[in-house]
Amino acid sequence: MFYWVLKTIVLGPILKLLFRPWVEGEENIPPEGAAIFASNHLSFSDSIFLPLVVPRRMTFLAKSDYFTGRGIKGRLTAAFFKGVGQLPVDRSGGRAGEAALRSGLKVLRRGELLGIYPEGTRSPDGRLYRGRTGVARMALEAGVPVLPVAMVGTDKAQPSGKKLPKIMRIGVRIGTPLDFSRYEGMEDDRFVLRSITDEIMYELMLLSGQEYVDMYATSMKERLLAAARAKAKPLYGGGTEDKSADKAGADTASAEDVAVEDPGAERAGVEGAAVDETAVGGPEPGPQEAVGAAPEDDVTPDGQRAAS
Repeated sequence: MFYWVLKTIVLGPILKLLFRPWVEGEENIPPEGAAIFASNHLSFSDSIFLPLVVPRRMTFLAKSDYFTGRGIKGRLTAAFFKGVGQLPVDRSGGRAGEAALRSGLKVLRRGELLGIYPEGTRSPDGRLYRGRTGVARMALEAGVPVLPVAMVGTDKAQPSGKKLPKIMRIGVRIGTPLDFSRYEGMEDDRFVLRSITDEIMYELMLLSGQEYVDMYATSMKERLLAAARAKAKPLYGGGTEDKSADKAGADTASAEDVAVEDPGAERAGVEGAAVDETAVGGPEPGPQEAVGAAPEDDVTPDGQRAAS
């Protein structure tokens, strides 16, 4: 109930008036039945504008910290995220990742729409990064289509670290639903999961026009942060790290910075889709190769952690 009040009475009309969001591919939105909306991830506001332009209710997975805050602010935050259709997810990995997967599957099995960001976190530099395979596992287990979605302009309206957005038009491109029923019963095959995920990322690259980078966004953020620390050491006597690289990023993961871990892939010794997980397998094909055959601290391109 609160979801629809916010969307149709309180926030929705104001946001539509100010940002005048445009939509391409609205005809691809299924009028009924479950589906996964797999989107690129540029800004905190992605999870606001995407549900805004979709007529049906959409649920996103959110880090559990936003539901356990104390005091008035904590309770208001929890109420807001529940109201806008977020589900709490423990990002610690392992069994918690499997619980996240199950939470997403419950939404899909109710015949509802689930929103997810395969990259697992916001892009640190506007490029499109390698996808995590949890989205593929959910698509196969639930037997639902995946709609690639490109958010356009949200990174300019609200870059990482900026609390208040700039008033400008926001765009949403919704691609043709991807059907992976040909892989039915193969949700435990890590090569199939990687192939599906790469196909999704390839479609996102075409829709968004972003440059594709065949590495995880979390790995790039770690590199940027390490480079910033190394550069700052000489300025601090050679033995003290630059506190400014960390002070703004103690807990800047946004509610949408969550990708579901694929517990099957984790057991197989390869990458899953948890936000904090790193790849341990060998290199795999990027999205272009797969077509023929699915939240963490923000770090800005200069290596600084950004306050949300």
